[in-house]
Amino acid sequence: MSDTASPAQDLEPPPHFRMIFAGLMTAMLLASLDQTIVATALPTIVGELAGVGLLAWVTTAYVLAATVAMPVYGRLGDLLGRKALYLSAIGLFVAGSVVAALAPDMVTLIVGRGVQGLGGGGLIITSQAIIADLVPPRHRARYMAPMGAVFALSALAGPLLGGWFTDRAGWRWCFWINLPLGLLALGICAYALRLPRRRVRVALDRLGIALMAVAVSCTVLVATWGGTEYAWSDPVIWGLAAGGLVAWTLFFLAERRAAEPVVPPRLFRSRTFNLATLIGMIVAGVGMFATVGYMPTYLQMVYGASATESGLLLLPMVAGVAGTALPSAQLIGRTGRYKVFPVAGVAIAGVTTLLLSTMDTGTPLYVVCGYVFLLGAGIGLFMQNLVLAVQNDFPAGDVGTATSANNFFREIGATLGAAGVGAVFSHRLTERLAGRETAVGDVDSLTPALVRALPDQVQDQVVLAYQQALTPVFLYLAPLFAVALALALWLPDKKLAATHAEMGASPPVVDETMPSKS
Repeated sequence: MSDTASPAQDLEPPPHFRMIFAGLMTAMLLASLDQTIVATALPTIVGELAGVGLLAWVTTAYVLAATVAMPVYGRLGDLLGRKALYLSAIGLFVAGSVVAALAPDMVTLIVGRGVQGLGGGGLIITSQAIIADLVPPRHRARYMAPMGAVFALSALAGPLLGGWFTDRAGWRWCFWINLPLGLLALGICAYALRLPRRRVRVALDRLGIALMAVAVSCTVLVATWGGTEYAWSDPVIWGLAAGGLVAWTLFFLAERRAAEPVVPPRLFRSRTFNLATLIGMIVAGVGMFATVGYMPTYLQMVYGASATESGLLLLPMVAGVAGTALPSAQLIGRTGRYKVFPVAGVAIAGVTTLLLSTMDTGTPLYVVCGYVFLLGAGIGLFMQNLVLAVQNDFPAGDVGTATSANNFFREIGATLGAAGVGAVFSHRLTERLAGRETAVGDVDSLTPALVRALPDQVQDQVVLAYQQALTPVFLYLAPLFAVALALALWLPDKKLAATHAEMGASPPVVDETMPSKS
């Protein structure tokens, strides 16, 4: 097998890439779905396993483990090579799924979810890095775009699938379904994926990983528990916030001294990395998750949609993402330029938040769906293109590290953003329902079914309270989107490399024993 390739040969991925890409997409879909698939199954799970006090940990354990794992996979992949890490991540994810599916109690389920998260974080990051290994940036956009659509689809499909499995086959199938698909992805990648190995030994940044784990744990727990399990003024929340601040400070200090830091300080010398990461935290993190997280509740309370219907009504967002991500990827491949798309995407998403803030109880449902489509269209223009810009700004030896760090900080932004939006929404809702406890009962226990059972006058008051609580929150997000637009305008427009030689990297490893088409 030759280690060299002509520029013409380097323009396209290896002949067996379609098979590999199918395996990568399957694994990424599973990892992203499992962040949300248990949401609608939780009431049944905690009832059957008698663990309502540990309910939040079923989701938190996965998010915590996946977030901490991201930078570790990215850095080790750059140092050691990605294939073995990727197969290990699939193995961990499948093993965690088995533990969760067989769980006899909540503690075992939470452990299984944590193991799933350790694998899932690796699947999300390493899939994107493998694409970067095999495809030059100029042609990478066409493969990154479907990955962006997968994230949007999984955010909506997860709760729907979880509810369907719970109603039809039992909640344990939320985890059993991962086995055949995970093993299929494992077999495809073990057989077809050919990537170079790098160093045999590395100086693992144990201190940095430990400090990062503490910092992320404190941050996620503050965002998860604040205003729900504990009041924001509770000493537990203040203690976690202080612990997180100290851990983050020590983490970044430790990274400056580590031989092989898990998040190298040199990343922050890149203007592209800093701007793309901040934009992603603001728009993809806060904007998308605020809509996906709270719009279903709004649709159920204000329009009387069922849980399944409210999820289906958000499908226009997926259509919007796919409708702009795929064409923009084709244009990027032709021109080698990407900046116009994040700028346009942030502008569209910002305008859409203003439109969402104008909704009232009389807004037609098709108009709401139109707004959701527009938000998806904006997200489709920038989400994966920002990752592409980051990858293009670093040499091949740092592409996994840069990709993982970008995703890592975006995940942190999403966690904090969702908590912030939730806190404002809950506060406004409580204010508007204050004094109506006699008529509506326990405000914290209101469900769409209970609201529909209320007398018409009281029902109208509750619906109005929900509308007045949520729609102004979108207006509050508008200044954030204005900041993101300014950052996008400042984003460098470095031309994308058309070949691996332009990147200063070797061409992808091709296994000549594989069939020419797959």
